[in-house]
Amino acid sequence: MTTPAPATAPAPAPATATVTAPSPAPVSRTRLTVTAQDLAAYRAAARTGLAPADGDTAAAASPAHPFVAAHALAQHTVTALTAGDDGFTGVVHLAQEIRTHTPLAPGEVDVSVEIAAVRREARGTRLALVTRLTDAATATPIADLDTSALLLGATRTEPHGTLAPAAHPGTTPDGEPLTLTHTLTPADTTAYAHASGDRNPIHLDDTAAQAAGFPAAIAHGMHLVALAAEEITDRHAGGDPSRIHALGARFAAPTLHGTGLRLTLQPYDAGTVVRFTIATDAGTAVKAGWARIAPAGE
Repeated sequence: MTTPAPATAPAPAPATATVTAPSPAPVSRTRLTVTAQDLAAYRAAARTGLAPADGDTAAAASPAHPFVAAHALAQHTVTALTAGDDGFTGVVHLAQEIRTHTPLAPGEVDVSVEIAAVRREARGTRLALVTRLTDAATATPIADLDTSALLLGATRTEPHGTLAPAAHPGTTPDGEPLTLTHTLTPADTTAYAHASGDRNPIHLDDTAAQAAGFPAAIAHGMHLVALAAEEITDRHAGGDPSRIHALGARFAAPTLHGTGLRLTLQPYDAGTVVRFTIATDAGTAVKAGWARIAPAGE
């Protein structure tokens, strides 16, 4: 799933964000407050088409929520990096990995984003961002994120660093794959946009999406990943999202509202890893998806 963001409509910078730019590796930092309402709203939006979470895990964070917490600062970092680059036209989200050390909970969270690697390509500049979320009160690491993105048309950022290969855990299949069907409506996407804070108009307005080169408004790529994580939670983690301690995927193509999705889950390694893909009639939307699952009670 690609999620281009027009350069004319970047996310606003977090109010406390600071950017230190000792070339060639800028680092951005901010502190944000996560509320129980934030966690519940995002979890509900991620569970599109699924029954509401209940029991002791109803208030737990979605395995994809660390990305939401990091998103505004990451986008602010890209905006600062591409300032003055006349060729830059937008961002394509290529891949995302999230490794959770302790579940995200209400409270103040420190966020840092570092540009780990830059590589020039035919369509622009490929970027690797490394993000860390830390509990502001205890300095305990919450999650680490690796983001791969393509800055379309960008040419002014100097290449540096090495792009790490994408993770793809799981060695031995365990049982048969299961394919599940979902459809995301415009209302689903609107709910996700408000819960995640990503109100890029290409997801909400057909005219804006068409101006960006799409036939109509498209779903958020991370909405699809969050939905897959919730299905994995229900079917392979006993309904406890905190057992999913790592999550990753690569985005292959945009998905229009109303498009039927086929989510295929394949357990590996005695159920400690679940790989997934999401496909439509037009082809693959999300590929090389995976989740690591901790044993119950760990």
